[in-house]
Amino acid sequence: MSAERARGKPAGRGASRRRHAATPPPAATPRRPREGSLDGLFAAKEIVIVCGPGGVGKTTTAAALAAQAACHHGGKVLVLTIDPAKRLADALGLSGIGNTERRIPNEVFSDAGVNPRGELWAAMLDAQQSWDELVRRHAPDAETKKQILANPLYRNISGRFVQSHDYIAMERLYEIHSEGDYDLIVVDTPPTRNALDFLDAPQRMADFFSSRLLRWLIVPYRSRLVNFASKPFYQIADRILGTQFLADISEFFILFQSMYDGFVERAESVTRLLSDRRTTFMVVSTLEPTPMREAEFFARELVQRDLHLGAIVLNKVLPDYFGDPAAAKVAQTMHERAPELAEDLPTDAGQTARVLEEVSESFLNFSVVARREAEQQAELATSPEVLATVPFFDADIYDMGGLLRLGDKIWA
Repeated sequence: MSAERARGKPAGRGASRRRHAATPPPAATPRRPREGSLDGLFAAKEIVIVCGPGGVGKTTTAAALAAQAACHHGGKVLVLTIDPAKRLADALGLSGIGNTERRIPNEVFSDAGVNPRGELWAAMLDAQQSWDELVRRHAPDAETKKQILANPLYRNISGRFVQSHDYIAMERLYEIHSEGDYDLIVVDTPPTRNALDFLDAPQRMADFFSSRLLRWLIVPYRSRLVNFASKPFYQIADRILGTQFLADISEFFILFQSMYDGFVERAESVTRLLSDRRTTFMVVSTLEPTPMREAEFFARELVQRDLHLGAIVLNKVLPDYFGDPAAAKVAQTMHERAPELAEDLPTDAGQTARVLEEVSESFLNFSVVARREAEQQAELATSPEVLATVPFFDADIYDMGGLLRLGDKIWA
């Protein structure tokens, strides 16, 4: 336990206010019972999409649960991150994870004292490489494919326009799932509000290719006839951007429109996949106010979109014993009888009494926080199939052993 927490000052929860130790904290509100477990949830699904605010341990949780699935369920499990922060490699103790899936060596598990029943694979989205592969797959002919890849604006535009990263992430997920190589795919998404873009990106991309703005950009180069109302727009654009620049943009989008039908078809397929019974969503958060508000916002969005909310995982929660009334009674008794107890120890009685009082008061302070956390869990606006809590860990998680210890806490 960290020095700050050992002093009885739980960070970030407003519990640093000292509680008078003469009154023991009331018993914690019992948590609402929820059926099911993450073990059962992961066994029943083919895709688990992990969402949540930034900085709450989402990537680590996704990797830990994917490792648990590989260990307990067998088969091939893939953890795929689309978070540009690139934290997955560190969590798995690997370097160089990219667009191509890589198997986590068995030695990584054996070093952690585990012999997995299945295989764990990992990949991280490389947006540019995925766009190149998309063009190669869906261009209507070899000449169009060559022209798109050779367009001078392609490299820049494909990385920046209209939710391109989010769209290609969905495209990559759909492609991997369609290939059928994996029994389970665990997807680590960007922080919450960006994850909404992740869900909306396929339809937004399809809408863009039929938008009025796009038609304005390409009309002058599809037809020499420009109507009187739009001619001033093109004259000004030519002066500011240059004719060649506009020509390059128009050529790029004209070529890309040749794949429009494919975009629409895939957008519809991805939407069906997200709402399929084989897919579930898991929201990860802490109980701190700001992350919790974002997590509840996203959980409500999932329910409103008729997407399956399988689990909410709450990280950095105090251990259950802080909410045990019997333990609080022991702490209260120790606080009240500190001088008497100190006399029975072969140490300086005054100093020992002060230590006992400080330790017992610290425990009582933590008990107040534990009660507040239990009430927050009971008051969740959206009830998932599974509610799991992850206790504070004494050390950072940086290897497979740490991932498995985290997973063990919430798996069953």
